[in-house]
Amino acid sequence: MFRRFSSVEGFTYSEVLLCFSVVLLEFSLAEMFARGFDVFPSMVHTGSFDQVLVRPRNEILQVLGSKFELTRIGRMIQAVVMFGYGVIHCGVTWNFAKVMTVVFMLIGGSAVFTGLFLIYAALCFFTLEGLEFMNIFTDGAREYGKYPLSVYGKKMLLVTTFLIPYALIQYYPLLYILEKDSRPFLIFVPLLAVWFLLPAYALWRFGVRHYHSSGS
Repeated sequence: MFRRFSSVEGFTYSEVLLCFSVVLLEFSLAEMFARGFDVFPSMVHTGSFDQVLVRPRNEILQVLGSKFELTRIGRMIQAVVMFGYGVIHCGVTWNFAKVMTVVFMLIGGSAVFTGLFLIYAALCFFTLEGLEFMNIFTDGAREYGKYPLSVYGKKMLLVTTFLIPYALIQYYPLLYILEKDSRPFLIFVPLLAVWFLLPAYALWRFGVRHYHSSGS
């Protein structure tokens, strides 16, 4: 597409590549460490979650420790390479504030995707099986995160700002890094996305309290 058009909604190829690489890195970090939630349906279905509940450790820590996807390091390397290319070619003058913005994007983005995996796992308490539509919010977000969220329209931007805060970890901090918006509070906007873990955790706790063993 960029061979035909020089920019999309005012974002050049290098700027879009910078955007996508950060989202891909956020998703890969969450998938590496929160993979246990993604395979959680099998724990509920087989009844092995019963063993988790009787152990003297927090059940979330046990689920997190049940599976690590170190193979996602390859995807992270891909994201780092794309990020490096974008940094070199997008013409950004980097300083400490912009570096910290990227760090905050990674923290907030990892929290958002971890929260989505947690919601996916919590729903399994009531369905016993994973709900495939949740992939729209995890793998789907990785795909439409290839472009700044403003290209999808104002309604989409509102949803991804106040409901599922993708824009807080992608679009708004990107504006600051690319010097399209100089307001300094945008540096800390990605950290606001961490609040998404609260309703995700509340749903998890609700599911644990209403869990009934499915047998084995």
